[in-house]
Amino acid sequence: MAMLQLPLVVTAQVDLVLVLVSLLAFWTRLSHLNYPNAVVFDEVYYGQFVSLYMKRVFFIDDSGPPLGHMILALGAYLGGFDGNFVWNRIGADYPSSVSVWSLRLLPALCGALCVPLVYLLTLELKFSHLSALGAALLLLMENSLIVQSRFMLLESVLIFFVLLAFFSYLRFHNSTKSSWFRYRWLLLSGASCAAAVGVKYMGMFSYLLLLGMASLHTWTLIGDRTVSHLNVCVHCMCRVVCLLVVPVLLYVFWFYIHLRVLNHSGPHDQLMSSAFQASLQGGLSRITQGQPLEVAYGSQVTLRSSASQPVPCWLHSHKANYPIRYENGRGSSHQQQVTCYPFKDVNNWWIIKDPGRQELVITSPPQPVRHGDVIQLVHGMTSRFLNSHDVAAPMCPHAQEVSGYIDFNVSMAAQNLWKVEIFNREAESEVWKTILSEVRLVHVNTSAVLKLSGMSLPDWGFHQLEVVAEKLFKAPSSSLVWTVEEHRYGTSREQKEREVELHSPTHIDVDRKISFWAKFLELQWKMLTVKQEDSEHKYSSSPLEWITMETNIAYWLHPTTNAQIHLIGNPASWGVANLSLLAYHLLVAAYLLRRRRGFKDLPDGVWCRFVCLGCVCVGGWLVNFVPFLLMEKTLFLYHYLPALCYLYLLSPALLEHAHTHLLRTTIHRRALCICVSAGFLSVFLSYRTFCPLTYGRPELSASQLQGLKWKDTWDILYRRQ
Repeated sequence: MAMLQLPLVVTAQVDLVLVLVSLLAFWTRLSHLNYPNAVVFDEVYYGQFVSLYMKRVFFIDDSGPPLGHMILALGAYLGGFDGNFVWNRIGADYPSSVSVWSLRLLPALCGALCVPLVYLLTLELKFSHLSALGAALLLLMENSLIVQSRFMLLESVLIFFVLLAFFSYLRFHNSTKSSWFRYRWLLLSGASCAAAVGVKYMGMFSYLLLLGMASLHTWTLIGDRTVSHLNVCVHCMCRVVCLLVVPVLLYVFWFYIHLRVLNHSGPHDQLMSSAFQASLQGGLSRITQGQPLEVAYGSQVTLRSSASQPVPCWLHSHKANYPIRYENGRGSSHQQQVTCYPFKDVNNWWIIKDPGRQELVITSPPQPVRHGDVIQLVHGMTSRFLNSHDVAAPMCPHAQEVSGYIDFNVSMAAQNLWKVEIFNREAESEVWKTILSEVRLVHVNTSAVLKLSGMSLPDWGFHQLEVVAEKLFKAPSSSLVWTVEEHRYGTSREQKEREVELHSPTHIDVDRKISFWAKFLELQWKMLTVKQEDSEHKYSSSPLEWITMETNIAYWLHPTTNAQIHLIGNPASWGVANLSLLAYHLLVAAYLLRRRRGFKDLPDGVWCRFVCLGCVCVGGWLVNFVPFLLMEKTLFLYHYLPALCYLYLLSPALLEHAHTHLLRTTIHRRALCICVSAGFLSVFLSYRTFCPLTYGRPELSASQLQGLKWKDTWDILYRRQ
């Protein structure tokens, strides 16, 4: 009997419009990606971090977490980049050995994928395919988004993850299937939120907006009596795991990879603690390798302040005295200056002395210093004792002066005894340990604590940082804490001649002592507190200038011709976005007033959809724009691009709402369609007009460039021919 052969049938639904806009997005973002073959604007900034990744050298970027840098570094790695390129100026030509295409590939891919994501997100907001097409076209023809996507920059990556997070969440929320399989969308949403925050901290505001929406939806679920108590608890727990636990774990995971990859000493080491530095290969770990772990009487040490300063410093003294009188007429002890010096120096070395012994060398076996012991500190180069007394400090008169004691025979007795208090002894035992122990040095006579005041001394103090002794009237701070960084055992000449070696019971091995969590928390704190100095930039701007596009940024200029690339928006679509934002607020105000008076112009389903549109689009614009009004940092036009994308989502959906629910007559609807068609035509023409400044070609003449200066505030460069 012949077997019955069944035909293999495959059914697929393909949205051809989605495919078309996706192809156009890839074409506009990826074509001729290696042009120009030169460093463009902030590529000089991000390229330095990419090179450090290639060489596995540790760095800190206070402007954002590491995921964005890792994505850029991945593109460089795939292109075979070895990190051996000096990113020293904008416009420098890339050598033939550098694959420019691979450096810019991943940001361009993210920028291209934003277009279909906007299309899909509009559908999830329950608007038509025509509105989705309109939103995709606005994004597709936005010149500033194209420029920002085509270079080694991070805004397109941030926008991609934010849009993916909202799309995934709305796909989950709108799903009518009861299967648990739909929670994959919620999991993807949480992962996308973690990625957005991991690229730039500004992603946190969009994440909080999404959490707010999810909280409202969860509250509605809790009030649904048709769902059992058990199912409500399970659903709530799944939301907590996907939107809270998973993002936190992934955020930590980004830093885990970051710290695992960057395990070599680099230029930013000195911003970190001694323990952190010693865990990196080279640098301090090379210097401290094999040095004694336990601080003993006779130890020679450098003491680093644990204060959160942009630049670290070490307890220091030198052959210079405090002036007899300060500028304000106050007198000093005229004893030897003690400061905190922000550089490695031979004058940073001190000897730990036992007050009961005259010798300054280690005993055999070494006698370790413990919590509560009283010591003296002798300056290695000048042999002066660290001293304090009831004399006002030069810059902080409320605190005591700290000095190197000189016996002037003027009835000023030495007060050079200090009590050692190990601040973290619960974790590191009672013994004072190199690098690991955080200690406070309490002046025995006055109970004041050795402290870095942070004030800079005048010319007579060589502008070094002031060290004082201050009585504790409040909780201890990092300015009171000191750490032994470099350490060696001092031996007498006779011992050296006999080649007697003294060893601590254990030698320092911080690499296995400091945990990932300690490094993670320290790095987080440094990223949030250590700020690089912001300086005025020619192309910096204020947030209010972004709305009307009063500014632009010249990204690249050809060295000999008029070919150039500018971050400049599409004026037509920019205007559409602003009008839609204003129109939505006016409509909301009118609807709310009429609903308060008892008139329901919209059915409940339509009203909910209209409110949801505002939560996502207007809310997204607000959380990505308002924070910049409160920031005291140098800002640029590209900071506005994430907020702008939300308005491009809003515009077509608002037009559909007006066409369906506000315009009652056919004539009015036809008039709206004509206006919309004219608007999109103007957007296209505006896009085409500014394409030479978007792609850097074709080259325009000076007169043509002058014609593109639609606003007097725009800075368009040209060479007269």
